[in-house]
This record gives sequence, structure tokens and C-alpha cells, in this order.
Amino acid sequence: MTYPPPQYFGESGEKSALYRPANTEPELVNPNGTKVHYLATGASTGGLFGLYRWECGPGVTGPDPHFHRTISESFYILSGVMSIHNGTEWIDAEPHDWVHVPIGGVHGFKNRSGEPSSMLLHFSPGADREGYFEGLSGLGEMTDEQRAAFFLEHDNHWV
Repeated sequence: MTYPPPQYFGESGEKSALYRPANTEPELVNPNGTKVHYLATGASTGGLFGLYRWECGPGVTGPDPHFHRTISESFYILSGVMSIHNGTEWIDAEPHDWVHVPIGGVHGFKNRSGEPSSMLLHFSPGADREGYFEGLSGLGEMTDEQRAAFFLEHDNHWV
């Protein structure tokens, strides 16, 4: 495999690094208490990737098995235990475990440990996952047709 074509044509590089202190407040707190930190959105990376810190409380939370037609998804466990569906079965991923799901791969995740857990979610290429995360709290107010359209708009296909 070779490197992709150049996208930067300057001579001396740019001072463009971004810094986000660890104590930055999350951009989203779901009604169930899950906190989502938007570390790098698809918009902020020019569509290259999205990176989010997902912090769950001790209650069971997370999506059932599904797949995406346009994005890959990776999980890196920071703390606690997160159950990850690997397309075949649920596995318990622990701190420093990493799971990568290629485009089209069936996956899901749930905190079923009874303890808080946190992980990094990485999507490639970058997509509007913020709109998906923010829309989840309104699912109960949607009709079946609206819910189906919401999932289709955000490339979530349930199995």
C-alpha cells in the first residue's frame, strides 16, 4: 500500500494542532447519564474520521447488533468492561482492548457490567455521528416511520 496523494502543499508546515484538556465538559449528556465527548468530528477533520469519548454509568446501555454501509467503527476501552458484539457473539472487552469493525461488519456494544465504563469510538471516514448521538434521546417521541428514517439517515441498519 502506498501513501495517499498529498493534501498539503506548503513548504514549512503549519501551526494547526488542536488541544483539548481532559477536564473539558462533554458536549452531550444523555438522559440515561451517558456522556459523549466530541474529541474530533467529521467536520473538524475534513471528513477523514470522527473520535468520541463515550462514558457510561453502571446501567445497561448501548445499541443492539447493527451495521453501517458507509463507515467503519473502532472501540478502544479506557475503563471498566464493555460488551462488544463482534458479529458472532458478545465479548467482554476490558481496558486497553481494541475492536475494529470494517464497513458492513455487524457489531453492537452494551455496558452490562454493573459498573461505569468508558471507551473511545472511532469512525472512518468522518460522518455526522453527533446528529445521531443527539437524536437518540428523541426516539421515544418518533413514529415508527420517523424512527426508520432517522436510522436510515444515520446509516444504522439493525440485524
